[in-house]
Amino acid sequence: MAAFLLGAVLLFVQPHLVPSKPTSFSKASATAQSADREHLSNSLKNDIQENAHPNGTRQHLPHAIIIGVRKGGTRALLEMLSLHPDVAVADSEVHFFDWEDQYRKGLQWYVNKMPFSNPHQLTVEKTPAYFTSPKVPERVFNMNESIRLLLILRDPIERVLSDYTQVFYNHKQKNKVYPPVEELLLKNGEINVNYKAINRSLYHFFMQSWLQFFPLNRIHIVDGDRLISDPFPEMEKVERFLKLSPQINASNFYFNKTKGFYCLRDGSRDRCLHESKGRAHPPVNSYLLDKLHDYFHEPNKKFFELVGRTFDWH
Repeated sequence: MAAFLLGAVLLFVQPHLVPSKPTSFSKASATAQSADREHLSNSLKNDIQENAHPNGTRQHLPHAIIIGVRKGGTRALLEMLSLHPDVAVADSEVHFFDWEDQYRKGLQWYVNKMPFSNPHQLTVEKTPAYFTSPKVPERVFNMNESIRLLLILRDPIERVLSDYTQVFYNHKQKNKVYPPVEELLLKNGEINVNYKAINRSLYHFFMQSWLQFFPLNRIHIVDGDRLISDPFPEMEKVERFLKLSPQINASNFYFNKTKGFYCLRDGSRDRCLHESKGRAHPPVNSYLLDKLHDYFHEPNKKFFELVGRTFDWH
């Protein structure tokens, strides 16, 4: 009896282990699924109001969502989409589906975060964290199983270095020291698989989660590297996927030599992305680059097979 009680106590106090890298995707427990569905159902029962403005515009649930990926070019994609007269974009990242406190506020709260749009316009929201958040695919599906999803991806190595660069500058602006890139990405001479930026670049793992709820023809993958080097052809594909009339053209883009990337021309108005975008990555030694190439070779191959498409990722 004493041994049984001791075992029960040890079981009770055993700490929960947090996986250091992605584990196999599984749907939420039956209880969690039920709670999610009940929450969504309650939101619908409350009769979501499409907030109307005197000028005839309304707020309503999005027709399309840019689901990710972080540091893949989501802001550039949203800004380029906003060139189209039939698109209304939510300026800020809403984090409705991935933040629990936001999701509990219900769909009416989500609607209230959307832009006012005309009847002929598509409403588009973007939150890069959606792609890598395990609960999001089912939550989006429960809201609208026919919604159109945009996923913009870059070479995983470029994405990792861009992720590091952003965090490095965030620390620098606060006068805080941040370790060199090699110190974070390598551990005992091998890739540090516990580094979050590495995990977020395992695209095949997260894509499997989305494909459990949405067919591949509902998810358009934008080549983030090509969007940087030649944006117009990529935006043509986005227009076709969203069933928009071809309104964006090559004259909407011009290369800014000072910034080193394309900026936008909307009529007589020119605009570029914030100075925080397009920052130069830190110099990386050949040893680390070789290790990154080796590490991502197999995950990239799995992703290509999953989506039936290859990308120019070296």
